[in-house]
Amino acid sequence: MVSTYFSYNYITRNLKQSLTRVEQQPDVAREAAYYKANIGKVKTVDEFMKDYRLYHYAMKAYGLEDMAYAKAFMKKVLESDLSNSQSFVNKLVDKRYREFAAAFSFSGTATPVAQSDNQTEEMIGLYTATRKSRVDALADDSNYYSAQIGSIRTADQFLNNDRLRNYVYSAFGIDESKWPRDTISQVLRSDPSEPNSYVNTTFASQLTGLNGQLAQAQSDVSATNTKIADYTAQLSQPGADVTQLKVQILIEKYHMESYTKSVSDLNDQIATIDGFVDLAGAFEFLPDGALPAGTPAQTAANIALTKQRFDDSKAAVYAAASPIYEAVAIKQFRADLLKIKSVDAFVSTPGVYDFALGAVGLDPKEISPATMKKVLESDLSDPKSYVYTLKDDRYVQLARAFNFDAKGNLTTPLVAQDAAEVLQIAKDYIISAVKSASTASTQQQAAVRAEATKDATAYQEAIAGIDSVSDLLANRPMVDFILLAKGLDPRKVSTEFLKKIFASDLNDPKSFANTQSDPRFAEIVASFNFDSKGNVARLPMMGPQKRDQFRETQSNYLQQSLEQQQGNTNPGVRLALYFQRKAGDVTSAYDILADKALSEVFRTTFNLPDSMAAMPIDQQAKFVDRYMKIKDLSDPAKVEKLLNRFSAMYDVRNSESIDQAQSPLLNLFQGSNSGLSSVSESTYLAIAKLPAH
Repeated sequence: MVSTYFSYNYITRNLKQSLTRVEQQPDVAREAAYYKANIGKVKTVDEFMKDYRLYHYAMKAYGLEDMAYAKAFMKKVLESDLSNSQSFVNKLVDKRYREFAAAFSFSGTATPVAQSDNQTEEMIGLYTATRKSRVDALADDSNYYSAQIGSIRTADQFLNNDRLRNYVYSAFGIDESKWPRDTISQVLRSDPSEPNSYVNTTFASQLTGLNGQLAQAQSDVSATNTKIADYTAQLSQPGADVTQLKVQILIEKYHMESYTKSVSDLNDQIATIDGFVDLAGAFEFLPDGALPAGTPAQTAANIALTKQRFDDSKAAVYAAASPIYEAVAIKQFRADLLKIKSVDAFVSTPGVYDFALGAVGLDPKEISPATMKKVLESDLSDPKSYVYTLKDDRYVQLARAFNFDAKGNLTTPLVAQDAAEVLQIAKDYIISAVKSASTASTQQQAAVRAEATKDATAYQEAIAGIDSVSDLLANRPMVDFILLAKGLDPRKVSTEFLKKIFASDLNDPKSFANTQSDPRFAEIVASFNFDSKGNVARLPMMGPQKRDQFRETQSNYLQQSLEQQQGNTNPGVRLALYFQRKAGDVTSAYDILADKALSEVFRTTFNLPDSMAAMPIDQQAKFVDRYMKIKDLSDPAKVEKLLNRFSAMYDVRNSESIDQAQSPLLNLFQGSNSGLSSVSESTYLAIAKLPAH
């Protein structure tokens, strides 16, 4: 019989090929294909458990085949809330149940919301920043005006400067779309104190007539209001002709609309003419458009007046940026956001609609609700979707800030990592940090845990701001955090290597990530929601499983199948493979003692009697700590040395490959408290080569 040492080493050194051979076995391939084809159809726990092949496939993948009969128990496991420390599965000692529950998303999945908390905070921050930037832009415009107006020598030179022209138009209420440039040029050349000047003969001369019309229109409004009030009062009088009175009221309301519009139009005309007169008086241009020798385009007083009028014209911008106004708008936004259950509700709720559009720099008055609905229903992962046809990043920014599907209904937030993934990465990081300090004092361990928890919290906050692979890889501390959580050494993983990993197609077995000897790199990619272009996307679920959950289940099934098949011919190989798989999850001696297979590997490795299992648990833990450094179990090389020793000792102890259980060579393995490095591989090889009897 081939020794445990050789069998184990052959498999681990050719693990990918070993798993490929298992994967290609007809029965394994058949079950894997069935699982892949049917898991996407499952919607509930009951549907999942009723499908014998799906259920048993998953149970085997997580080493729970012997519990497949306990469906009521397993249903409670699957329905547990992993984020609740008091949930059913989190109270179970055996970690396999939690791993099994974490492989599915029957409960505890992200809830469809118009915005996540992070999206809301980002939008509020954007709203505040946009308001401030608008005020800053106005200040820049005023500074520019002050700096440039002194260099103007002619009216045409002034009008050719877009920035100066727009500034003055805003200050004096001139609508550029309604007034030809030649008209404004002639106004600038006018002297309002000269009765025959252009501004007076063309515009100011109209004021008397317009003011008369305005007075008449205002009188008509007042008279019409009186009539409506009179007719309304008559409705309640005995014998009133109600029908006729209502007709009269409707007629007068129609007249009221006409008169009111006249008042508004006349006020606008008068204000425009007053603006033209003021504009003419604010500049010193001569009728030919030039300036008198030594005279600036505006006096200091007129420059100050123009700037004041400009500020007055932007009163709404300044008001919107005031702390009080912002506080009210933000409070209203938060309150109204809770009412948003669809795109239709979004476009019909001003407290949210106006706020959101304003935050990204869009004017709600200039965009139709129909356009905005199409924007928010766009598929951000499809470059041909409607939002991208507008060629305006503000619309894309808005679409990313809310969570609506193609039908306008709420969906889950668009994030780089789902909440469960973020929580798991953070948890793994803390475990890794604590494990590295397993030999430190209690006080030092507490300090390490506190610092690791702080780092984990920072990661949970920062990951929400990642929108692409580029964002992620540009943040090396975050990348290192993820690598450490996965038990990888950041010093040995370059950014260029990770770019290739994230550019891989996980559906292609020949892709760069899938051909790496270490599967953890593909696992990292699978844990993120990036599309083929490296942008955050809503990746489709496979029924109750996300991409990484599905991949992990299939990978675990292959690993379990390999271990079981090896165990049929040599239980020692199965124990070694199992220990190798579980070593990274061990955080204390108690984790080893709580697992019969792990504890057997430990006792065999260090030639300790099985009767040790009857000792008090704390005493057993002291033995584990004496012979083994828990932090070394995070180092694959040290785990390999440990299992090399185990495999040789297993053969000796079980007399399967040699018949010298009392060989003096055993002394080489006894009395050592390091266990992971004191015996060379050649010694193990020597033991394995001893002749069988």
